[in-house]
Amino acid sequence: MIDPARSSKKRRQHNENEPLGVFSEAIDMEMLSDEENGEEVESDNGDVDEFPEIDAGSDESSEKDENDESGDEDEDEDEDEEDEVNREGSDDSHEELRIFPKAKTIVSGITGQEKRVYPEIEPDYDSDSSTEDTPNRVGDIPMHWYDDLPHVGYDMDGKRVLKPARGDELDRFLETVEDPNSWISAFDKTAQADKPLTAQELDIIQRLYANENPDANYDPYEPLTEWFTGQGKEEIMPLTAAPEPKRRWVPSKWEHKKVMKIVRAIRQGRILPNKAKNTSQPPFYAIWSDTSPSHAPPLPAPKPRLPSNFESYNPPEEYLPSEEDRKQWEETDPEDRERDYIPHKYSALRLVPGYDRFIKDRFNRQLDLYMAPRVQRVKLNIDPNSLIPKLPSPNSLKPYPTYRSLQVPHQNMARCISVSPDGAWVVSGDEGGVVGLWEVNVGREVKKWKFNKKIGSVEWCPRTDVIYFVVGTEDALHFLIPPNLPPSVLQLTQSILAPSTLPPAPEAPSPVKWSTSSSNTWSDDDAILTVHLPPSSGLPSQITWHRRGDYLASVSIGAGQGAVWIHQVSRRHSQAPFKKVRGKVQLVLFHPMKPCFFVATQQYVRMYNLSEQKLLKTLQPGIKWISSMDVHPSGDHLIVGGYDRKLCWFDLELSDKPYKVLRYHTRAIRSLHFHPTYPLFASSSDDGVIQIFHARVYNDLMTDPLIVPLKILRGHEVTKGLGVLQVKWCSRHPWLISGGADGAVNVWCS
Repeated sequence: MIDPARSSKKRRQHNENEPLGVFSEAIDMEMLSDEENGEEVESDNGDVDEFPEIDAGSDESSEKDENDESGDEDEDEDEDEEDEVNREGSDDSHEELRIFPKAKTIVSGITGQEKRVYPEIEPDYDSDSSTEDTPNRVGDIPMHWYDDLPHVGYDMDGKRVLKPARGDELDRFLETVEDPNSWISAFDKTAQADKPLTAQELDIIQRLYANENPDANYDPYEPLTEWFTGQGKEEIMPLTAAPEPKRRWVPSKWEHKKVMKIVRAIRQGRILPNKAKNTSQPPFYAIWSDTSPSHAPPLPAPKPRLPSNFESYNPPEEYLPSEEDRKQWEETDPEDRERDYIPHKYSALRLVPGYDRFIKDRFNRQLDLYMAPRVQRVKLNIDPNSLIPKLPSPNSLKPYPTYRSLQVPHQNMARCISVSPDGAWVVSGDEGGVVGLWEVNVGREVKKWKFNKKIGSVEWCPRTDVIYFVVGTEDALHFLIPPNLPPSVLQLTQSILAPSTLPPAPEAPSPVKWSTSSSNTWSDDDAILTVHLPPSSGLPSQITWHRRGDYLASVSIGAGQGAVWIHQVSRRHSQAPFKKVRGKVQLVLFHPMKPCFFVATQQYVRMYNLSEQKLLKTLQPGIKWISSMDVHPSGDHLIVGGYDRKLCWFDLELSDKPYKVLRYHTRAIRSLHFHPTYPLFASSSDDGVIQIFHARVYNDLMTDPLIVPLKILRGHEVTKGLGVLQVKWCSRHPWLISGGADGAVNVWCS
């Protein structure tokens, strides 16, 4: 081993021989530490010791150094020189194992001494921390504290971490469309940015969505470990490995005091021992034979039924059932059988087998004795038929439709129909874009219009001085005038739909545009007036008119909040009555007498006052999905149908809950309609049938409406799971028009 004193002596001699540099000649001063305090230190002697380098030699060289310590000084000096040479050689051999960049030794231009210079760090070096964002060091605090501030926290140096720029919902949606990895990232509230999820986190999320254990290595069917069974395992407790507590074998002095307290109480007589059990048999009371002087005697026990020839082992032939009777008895439920026993014929008594119902009969006999009444009760003999409400005969409620008189075919599904106010004309539309006009009496087709888009709804104007109807296609409403009108009616209709002087434009602009064709191009084949709904509004599934014929409302599917529009023909203006609607609108209706507006969503029906612009009431039909709705001509009653086969009758003056719920269709209800003059209403369903009801409403509020089922009309075929799609009444006759998925439009007459 190298002697430190001898090595420091060599360095001292080497430093004395070196000439002083420029800096050493200019400044000759010593920098003392706080511990020296200006005093001389023997171990220093004015020399500077270099930091000892690590010996990279093998263990064998170190062992040789230990064995040679006992040698003389000359041998030590020779060994020191050899160690220095070996160290230089070992440093050269391990240059390839350096992890850090190799330093260069240069002479400083300021101090004149040698110094080590390392190469500069490359700016493109991809280290673990050089590419990370500034971390947020706010800790685990509610991040909503920074909602109104421009920053989101502070970094390690105390500087603010500004919020990253985030666009609106449309920008974020476009980012998700362009970024294929958006679905595997999550929003980090601390960093206010989207961070990608690892494969392990995605696997955990998928397992949670599938209601599985988040741990992928979890085995629900691993073998059971028998901890408490088997030889030598009686005392193995997997729950804890704590040593046996001392209280389990050392008597407790507190329990001793408690026991002595009980003993003293027993000796003083304050605690009595338990009474000896009475070994005598309990008394039995004959409840059927004892008589009480104060009460009337109880009823006698019910006697068992005596056997008859029916239970004989050799009954007469007339008591034996046939094979058909025996099979019918076996198929009947035990509660509905007249007798619990079928007689069998045996030639001798010794051939009779054991009675298989013996235990059950004995048990029923015990129940008769136990549950027999103790008092005499008067039995009420009520005929069940008397509890059924007496309804009038359907023959006394005529007229109502009973048979199909006409059928007008369509090439596609006849989804929508409408009857003119005078009841003489019917317009029907199908999914192929064809609208047909035909007479009710003879079924003659007068005119046919062809559109390039699907027909969603058609509706006649309720005015009697003009004649026209509206056809709803995708993103548009077309006003058509039927042919062969009287000149006066035609001129008045054209002046209303296409006036020579247009009304002034409203102050509030509307996205709905009204366009009229030129008077030179007017013809029966084209629409005289077209209302262009906002783009992407979808197909108008319903068009309904106000009773005066100036306002009409349209409901478009797939339009969201802008699904409902109210149009005014005289002012050629359209407006959306609702800025925000709770739920998806299915249907709308105008009240026949009051300025009220019904809006039906999927589960609720809301009634609004248009003049006061407020919500009057919310009806709760209890239907999962509302499909149809109609209001009574008196305006006091409303019927609502749903896809869950329910029909709810509401009394608007009574309650917001249905007065009566009817379930008579086997599939979803598609359409409902009240007759404008007769006390009738009809409902159609996907089961292919039409139900006709007599619905009489009384002016007396104390009298309930009379609802009587009259007729079931069958004539439509179920096609692609759809039946009768819409029904409409003729205003002047008890006739019904129905359109079905089979493409047929039928007229039902009385």
